[in-house]
Amino acid sequence: MTALVVENLGVGFTRGGHSHLAVRDASFTVAENEIFGLIGPSGCGKTTILRVVAGLNTHWTGRVAALGRDFVPGAKLRGALRRDIQMVFQDPYASLHPRHRVGRILGEPMRLFGRADVEASVGRALADVGLAPELATRFPHELSGGQRQRVAIARALVPEPRLLLLDEPTSALDVSVQAGVLNLLVDLKERRRMSLVLVSHDPGVVAHLCDRAVRMKDGRIEDALDRTRLDRLGE
Repeated sequence: MTALVVENLGVGFTRGGHSHLAVRDASFTVAENEIFGLIGPSGCGKTTILRVVAGLNTHWTGRVAALGRDFVPGAKLRGALRRDIQMVFQDPYASLHPRHRVGRILGEPMRLFGRADVEASVGRALADVGLAPELATRFPHELSGGQRQRVAIARALVPEPRLLLLDEPTSALDVSVQAGVLNLLVDLKERRRMSLVLVSHDPGVVAHLCDRAVRMKDGRIEDALDRTRLDRLGE
């Protein structure tokens, strides 16, 4: 089964009485257990595509299907798709509730999904992303940027998704900790047999992480990059 199909996707916005097409006729597929990249400068439309796949933007044209199920334009994701597709956002500090301890940040979705023995499950979730269980008692501001992003990844993994969306997951991190987070994502993909879609403006990140990618500019897909071309991209 193909993990994701995007065909002739178009996404438009209206601002100040003027219409703007953020994405034009975008088409690509993502295979099961593949890491697929969307690369391009800021404003090229790559995050807009990711938000459509995450169900955060329902106003689009074309066709989108994930894990064998078609999306419906104008409708939110429901049922299994809501659980099977999760997203990790660019800024881990902004995406984590500042007044909740890590244990609550991870524990609340666990309770929502019916996880038993939440306290022990929180400890296992932290260990799964390379963090000490003791961090469950801390607030986000007491963590480093890399630790916060690992907590955000752990939260996204709570529903055991089959498709994980990553919006510039290392751009807010110091260079010294970026590689650790990227290697964690590769390891998690192999252990959990997930498909990943990565948005990035950084050719080195895409070359390091992805099996294939497309390059975007001005809302359009300009170029497809296989593994050989990605190797050259990272040189």
